[in-house]
Amino acid sequence: MSMTHCPKWGPAFQNTLLGIYTFEILVKLIARGIWAGPFYFFGDSWNWLDFSVTLFEHISRYSPLNFISVFRIVRNLRILKIIPLNQGMKSFVAILIHCLKKLTVVIILTVFFLSVFSLIGMGLFMGNLKHKCLRWPQENETDMLNNRTGNPYYIRETENFYYLEGERYALLCGNRSDASQCPEGYVCVKAGVNPDDGYTNFDSFGWALLALFRLMTQDYPEALYHQILYASGKVYMIFFVVISFWFAFYIASLFLGLLAISYEEEKQTAAEKATVDQEFQKSLPELQEGKITAETKTVQIEMKKRLSTSMITSLDALDGATVSHKEVSELKNSRQRCPFCWYRFAKTFLIWDCSPCWLKLKEFVYRIIMDPFTDLFLTICIILNINFLALEHYPMSLETSNILSIGNMVFIGIFTTEMIFKIIAMHPYGYFQVGWNIYDSLIVFHGLAELYLTHFHGLAILRSFRVLRIFRLGRYWPTFKILMLTLCNSVVALKDLVLLLFTFMFFSAVVGLNLYGSNYKKHVCNINEDCQLPHWHMRDFFHSFLNVFRILCGEWIETLWDCFKVAGQFSCIPFYMMVILIGKLLILYLFLALIISFSSYKPATTDEENHEAKNLQRAMARIKKGINYVLSKILCKKQNVLKETMDNISDVYVKENISDHTLSELSNTQDFLKDKEKSNGTEKNTMTENESQSLIPSPSVSETVPIASEESDIENPDNKEIQSKSGDGSSKEKVKQSSSSECSTVDIVLSEEEMVYEREKPKHLRNVYERRSSSAQISRGPKKGKIWQNIRKTCCKIVENSCFKCFIGLVTLLSTGALVFCLSLIGKSREELKPLVSIKFLRALRVLSQFEKMKVVVSALIKTTLPTLSVFLVCLMIWLAFGIIGVHLFAGKFYECIDPTSGERFPLSEVMNRSQCETLVFNESMPWENAKLNFDNVGISFLSLLQVATFNGWITIMNSAVDSTDVDMQPHFENNIYMYCYFIDFIIIGLLLPLSMLIGAIVANFHKHKIKQGGSNIFITVKQKKQYRALKKLMYEDSQKPVPLPENKFQRFIFDLVTSRVFNIIIMTLICFQAITIMIQSDEQSPKIDTALFWINSVYVVLYIGECVLKLIVFHCNYFTSGWNIFDFMVVVFSITGLFLPLTVGDYLVSPSLVQLILLSRTIHVLHPEKGLKLFHNLLLPLMLSLPALLNISLLIFLIMFIYAIFGMYNFAYVKKEAGIDDMSNFETFGSSMLCLFRVTIFAGWDGMLNAIFNSKWSDCDPDKINPGTQVRGDCGNPFLGIIYFVSYILLTRLIIVNMYIVVVMEFLNIASKKKAKTLSEEDFRKFFQVWKRFDPDRTQYIDSSKLSDFAAALDPPLFMAKPNKGQLVAMDLPMAAGDRIHCLDVLLALTKRVLGKDLSMEKVLSEIESGFTLANTFKITYEPITTTLKRKQEVVSATIIQRAYKSYRLRQNDKNTSDTHMIDGDREVQAIKEDSYIDKAEGVSIIQSPI
Repeated sequence: MSMTHCPKWGPAFQNTLLGIYTFEILVKLIARGIWAGPFYFFGDSWNWLDFSVTLFEHISRYSPLNFISVFRIVRNLRILKIIPLNQGMKSFVAILIHCLKKLTVVIILTVFFLSVFSLIGMGLFMGNLKHKCLRWPQENETDMLNNRTGNPYYIRETENFYYLEGERYALLCGNRSDASQCPEGYVCVKAGVNPDDGYTNFDSFGWALLALFRLMTQDYPEALYHQILYASGKVYMIFFVVISFWFAFYIASLFLGLLAISYEEEKQTAAEKATVDQEFQKSLPELQEGKITAETKTVQIEMKKRLSTSMITSLDALDGATVSHKEVSELKNSRQRCPFCWYRFAKTFLIWDCSPCWLKLKEFVYRIIMDPFTDLFLTICIILNINFLALEHYPMSLETSNILSIGNMVFIGIFTTEMIFKIIAMHPYGYFQVGWNIYDSLIVFHGLAELYLTHFHGLAILRSFRVLRIFRLGRYWPTFKILMLTLCNSVVALKDLVLLLFTFMFFSAVVGLNLYGSNYKKHVCNINEDCQLPHWHMRDFFHSFLNVFRILCGEWIETLWDCFKVAGQFSCIPFYMMVILIGKLLILYLFLALIISFSSYKPATTDEENHEAKNLQRAMARIKKGINYVLSKILCKKQNVLKETMDNISDVYVKENISDHTLSELSNTQDFLKDKEKSNGTEKNTMTENESQSLIPSPSVSETVPIASEESDIENPDNKEIQSKSGDGSSKEKVKQSSSSECSTVDIVLSEEEMVYEREKPKHLRNVYERRSSSAQISRGPKKGKIWQNIRKTCCKIVENSCFKCFIGLVTLLSTGALVFCLSLIGKSREELKPLVSIKFLRALRVLSQFEKMKVVVSALIKTTLPTLSVFLVCLMIWLAFGIIGVHLFAGKFYECIDPTSGERFPLSEVMNRSQCETLVFNESMPWENAKLNFDNVGISFLSLLQVATFNGWITIMNSAVDSTDVDMQPHFENNIYMYCYFIDFIIIGLLLPLSMLIGAIVANFHKHKIKQGGSNIFITVKQKKQYRALKKLMYEDSQKPVPLPENKFQRFIFDLVTSRVFNIIIMTLICFQAITIMIQSDEQSPKIDTALFWINSVYVVLYIGECVLKLIVFHCNYFTSGWNIFDFMVVVFSITGLFLPLTVGDYLVSPSLVQLILLSRTIHVLHPEKGLKLFHNLLLPLMLSLPALLNISLLIFLIMFIYAIFGMYNFAYVKKEAGIDDMSNFETFGSSMLCLFRVTIFAGWDGMLNAIFNSKWSDCDPDKINPGTQVRGDCGNPFLGIIYFVSYILLTRLIIVNMYIVVVMEFLNIASKKKAKTLSEEDFRKFFQVWKRFDPDRTQYIDSSKLSDFAAALDPPLFMAKPNKGQLVAMDLPMAAGDRIHCLDVLLALTKRVLGKDLSMEKVLSEIESGFTLANTFKITYEPITTTLKRKQEVVSATIIQRAYKSYRLRQNDKNTSDTHMIDGDREVQAIKEDSYIDKAEGVSIIQSPI
């Protein structure tokens, strides 16, 4: 299927396979049956797949229909047949289908939001992307007058449009002041086609939806971002911030959260199944042994009865012998892994202990090789070897090359000597029993082979395997070992999921090849003027597989445009959507599984360290000991002098103060340290084993908020210890005597080290200090002290005020921002003020100390990220390995000779190497050039790998690598095509796995610190925890206050109409139809459609006005107590204004689409907790509860953007405008700098901005260019500073954004765990009373028993009772008052008892509920129940039985009395009696179907 050209034997082979598949289906049909039996053939969906694929293949082979090609494509589904053959893959498919069921609501919500944003985009940008700069007035000239480029693509539109240099499409423009303006001689008109060959626009709903989906997935967003800003203005940047950051973040969080919940559920179910299977496996042998022993005992008893005593004893001995022999044989079989002859061979040839001299030599070598300093020496050699590998670069001098080659041979010799010594010390048998020794031997053998094979042609790639020496550090690095073991276990556990992902990629590649392979060959001229296939196509299987891999990496829009050109829109979009949706789901699930597996990571302890790691510690300890010994010998005299003086002082001190000390005081320090260790131990034990392994927090963890103790103005003159109680225990904290002031409101508490120091300090020194402080207090005047005290208290209150902090923070930011503007006014050069300005840029960091929210975020980030430093180093090692391999493969091969007129590479037929390029006539202005991103050294290769990891500029880097030939040779198209594998391996091994390691470690730290804080979020302050609870109430409570029922009948009728669910459904349907009317619009539609839409919008406005009037009639002033009603009222007002304003002032001032956008805003009612879908409200809940933490983190991101924006203005304001820096995206102003940084935040084209900053040579920029308004000259950039600027910003922002995702996903898991737990929260009770209000609008605290079933079904879990529930409600035995009414408290207590079960704390909870209800409802109506639901049911059943018995007795009596009458009269009487009995039975049934 993956072959482009089928060989001669292909048809025969395919027919053979088809026959085998047909035979398989027939055999299964005969064996399992078609429809009968529990295991019938069509009962399995995979059999349906086989049957349909085989049937379609037979039709395609033997049917002359025109749609044969469709059936040939369907036969590619046979690739999926591998799934049912592997049970692991089949189970993962079932899991993913289960996940899809859970994700259905998220997908619907995503489509809804995308549709709404698409309609907004249509209203804002419809037709704007056709605005271009047209030359005016027109002149009859053959050349393009002001077109500076000589662009070859201008003929496709018109030669009178204006083109920027190097651009394919004409310059877009707009009529707004902040949009792009046309140059002189040109006017902005709406003409031509849309950009990107007409595929990027908002002219219809379909294209707008595609553009919004592209923004959400963040694929090439910088192009669309520029096009909209050029055509519409910078103000619409808000639209992009909302879509490409917040909306994409929210949707990704939803998918990650629900997938994490699904993974945890599957993990728990798998663990439960495993425990059940283990118990069954344990019990099964016992049962079997029990049966066997019982049978043997019965046989033995019978034999003993028949045989003599001597024979009995011999049987007993034989029985014992057989058992012992069996046990010994089992033990041998368990230990024996190889045949016995191999052990004899190993003992003879691999264990060298033949002579005493050899044993002495072995013992001597063992001492040397196992010495700690040997391991330290080997570690230093490995590090030096890594440095030597990283020093390779291009161009490299001969001396450097010789030094590196000699160093390589020296290291090979050292490692070879190490291997030989270890073989001598441990014997070959013992040496190769250790895995690390096998790895070391492979490295040695590779190094020796490389020395002899490097000079052979084609074997130079062996140099790349030198990077394996880097991972030798793992032997001496426990963290590396733990991470690698975790990775191996995770990959083994997820091997079926990886195989499933690869199967899907293979299937997609084959389908793409069969669908579009021939089209790429036929219509290649549509995508390339030279009729040559581009790098990315689907003409063959390898390129089709690469295209699928690129789509899964998030780069799909450009290849989709090419597919549109060769195959059409309707055939390409389904294929691409299938690959994106299913592939992203598989990758997300795999990524989450890896993160959760790494989230159980713990730093290596001393016990887990291996022998080599402990040897390193011993060596370092010996070195420290030696240094201390040398220093003590050098400073011996000084120490003796100090010792004599201290001895004299201590003698006097002991004589004077020995009576003042007790033994308990002297042991205070030790007790304190012991208590501290115990407290640390208890803190460590708070996290249970299940909590550390699972991301779902335990529901038993309660949220505790520290309560501040009351402040006291009474001073403590004796400076005694102050006891502060918190929770159940109490802790003592010693207050510093050197406090800031007696009147200070904040007590300075000693740290642990200071407390130890205070206890160890000589007492006579403290006495002197106390005398001084007491004398100062006595000399102080009382009045002056009070005045000074009041002044300081006032200042303290001012400083602690939040308004004062906000003011200082704002002043700090403004002063930092004003610094750059002052520079422009002063007119000084940057070099004169660079030292001063570099320090002042950090002034904005003072804001961190002013805002507690930022301080909490920074401290939380430090707690979650600093412990992951060792994991980061492991990831850095992996990147270093790929960087060194990149240097070996591509160093010096990215150079090319470029034509200066067209900007394209010379073909290989004209220029083959560097010397031919330098001999060209016009080569003076365009020399032999290197790509700006290359692999010439390890540093620049790290930057290139970062661009590949962020998928920015990675296509250009891969194209250069694939086209590379050799050093000083002109690149050729796809000369080295299999170099794609290097980048694929890096994305999988160097990006996916390290990223999952880092995020998993951060999640583990986040979870640990969250548990330490009692389950509360670590990114919010104490005050915000109260806001968190208020947000919960706001999300669960009904915002609308209860409205009193109107007394007027007409108003009561309208009230029932407006508050009914049918009315809400009608309004929601009306909103949906109004959105559909916007969807059918398009650009340049006929005037008739415009008129029709105007009247349709008028009808919608009238209907909404009617709704508003009806609610105002009923609710009166209460209408404005609900936020939703206020929103609807504002929509009506603005709709009326927008409808009639264009009729008075014209369409130029007010857009006709304004009314539609205003009416469209009512679609937000879908998220209403009561009117809209409840599932949507549940999906919004985690985001709303995470809002305080997200806002805190966003403040920190804004501060970082603020600092970097000012720094970018100062350093890159005058960089030459090319690549990613242009009129819209630059560092000239603060606003445009923030726009640039936003692009970097979402990874949108930061590679282009860095390329512009790389212009530092005379050939690329003008260092003497005069910039108007300033004395700064030149438009050159600073590559080194630019790399530090962008890389540091990317790392900081990515770290913070990862924590944002963790916050939301953890909130998802927290909510899911609370739903699973058998506990009731305050929100559950609040929801109960909200539902009760609907059934008891008059607040009587009673509902009729007939409504109880509907009420229980309307509740939310865990109080929810699904229908049919009447039997369960009757069994609750609820008390009933007169009129068959049931009280609210009785229902609540019964449902609570049902949820909690027979828990020990149930009675306490029930009493608390009852007391709380009594306090909250002082007007509770007292009543005495007359019966219960169970008694009433028994009464009904008993009455029915009595009635039936009486009726039957009556029938028997009537039969006896009518025996002598005539037949006709008797028949009539019997018929009447039967009719009476039927009537009585109907009455009994109606009695049974009463209230309960």
